[in-house]
Amino acid sequence: QVQLVESGGGLVQTGESLRLSCAFSGRTFNMYHMGWFRQAPGKEREFVAAITWNGGNTDYTDSVKGRFTISRDNAKNTVTLQMNNLKPEDTAVYYCGADWAGDGTSWYPTQSQSYDYWGQGTQVTVPS
Repeated sequence: QVQLVESGGGLVQTGESLRLSCAFSGRTFNMYHMGWFRQAPGKEREFVAAITWNGGNTDYTDSVKGRFTISRDNAKNTVTLQMNNLKPEDTAVYYCGADWAGDGTSWYPTQSQSYDYWGQGTQVTVPS
């Protein structure tokens, strides 16, 4: 069973940075694409960023392009989301997801139903 544990959330001011981490355990990390989603109060969970199993491809939602960077370390079984120039609209609970890549199917990183496992989330707050 895969376990995902997010960390690094907090309260920051507009323009500041945070680095979220997701620790993966229980299976072979490099057999999974990884993604970050977020959910603000009263809103649906939305895609933020994703990275393929080998780090060769990434995808971002338009609102974070140029500000957020997703990366992974397959030796340490971690995926990281570096968030710069944070804005109040980035306030949400951020979730890490794992998408099994071993079946060779196409990569659909923006669809939450593609992901097989989720972490418990970490809160990011940027006051307006």
